Amino acid sequence: MTMTAYTYQAQAMMRDYLLADPLVPYTSVLIGVVLCKMTYDLTRVLSSFYFKGYSSLTKIQRIEWNNRGMSSAHAIFITAISLYLVVTTDLFSDRIKGPITFRSSIISTSALGVSVGYFITDLAMIFWAYPSLGGMEYVLHHTISLVAIAYTMLSGEGQFYTYMILISESTTPEINMRWFLDTAGLKKSSAYLVNGIMIFVVWLVARIFLFLYVFYHIYFHYSQVVQMHLFGYYLVLTVPSVLFVMNAVWFSKILKGVKKTLSKWS
Repeated sequence: MTMTAYTYQAQAMMRDYLLADPLVPYTSVLIGVVLCKMTYDLTRVLSSFYFKGYSSLTKIQRIEWNNRGMSSAHAIFITAISLYLVVTTDLFSDRIKGPITFRSSIISTSALGVSVGYFITDLAMIFWAYPSLGGMEYVLHHTISLVAIAYTMLSGEGQFYTYMILISESTTPEINMRWFLDTAGLKKSSAYLVNGIMIFVVWLVARIFLFLYVFYHIYFHYSQVVQMHLFGYYLVLTVPSVLFVMNAVWFSKILKGVKKTLSKWS
């Protein structure tokens, strides 16, 4: 009976406090930070157990290895949630009346909070180990993403466009896998070649074509976008544009890398 009473009390606290609408964003951000720490540690433990070369890596290489495991886990999570909300549910469907720019739910807001927790954690690690985990381009990318996601999480505005952009995180596991293969000494393997081709294809779809669709959607729904608060309005117009330019620059480097790799295998 005592155990049952404690269970009911814990459920009531979760419902009335941690999952109460005003606290959902802050609770989910905290959960995101905790999950990042857990994933980082889990990557370290599993890698040391299953990858014999892990112990021979330098300290900064092990930190980056664990960090990339963490970022891959976040990418898989947020891509799955984004596709679920955008494609599967009716939350952002044109069949629903009302501006698409003001639609949100507890699930969509919570998932954004977890993502905010990740970007806070990863940005802190980048600064802590700077520039080993990434230079200023990563700082710029993470800062822009953090501001945009945090705003749409707290305001409920523009969540559709935020999730469309977050689908581009689907390229992160492939990028990280390329680094893993290189670090593990498998740069000349067939897996490395296949990985390079996958990066090219997924990047083209998720970070070039998808962004073009976002611009198309913004153009034809501009009457709804303009109803947003001024800060949110400018975020919708500027963030995808800045990220698209960065994606295009990185894509040119990926294309050069693919050509170089294919020339070696031909």
